[in-house]
Amino acid sequence: MTTRSTGDLFDPRCPTRQLLDRIGTKWTSMAVKVLAEAAPGEVRFAELRRRIPGVSQKMLSVTLHSLVRDGLVARRVEPTVPPRVHYGLTDLGLSLEVPLAALRAWAEEHMAEIDRSNADAGVSGFDA
Repeated sequence: MTTRSTGDLFDPRCPTRQLLDRIGTKWTSMAVKVLAEAAPGEVRFAELRRRIPGVSQKMLSVTLHSLVRDGLVARRVEPTVPPRVHYGLTDLGLSLEVPLAALRAWAEEHMAEIDRSNADAGVSGFDA
């Protein structure tokens, strides 16, 4: 019999907190979206970078490394000169696209309202 352990988000030692920190970034959300659009295919690093405006090479590399380590993304290297590196979502990673898509949709739907609230509070708005 297998027991399933769930986390306790309010426990500071709970690994769920670290996982939410990793998957809750804008770069993770954008990378997962691009990879989900290509699924079941793969996307090369340079193409990912082109399709995620504003991401630095280092930040994309760090984001992908984290996603690979967590088992959400598979990395395949072609032994060419220079090496060609391909990324694709695993089944687990593909399952993450659904909640991230819902969060992105919510943010896009409510951004104007959030901006108005920030303006009313005297806080500068978000860049478009």
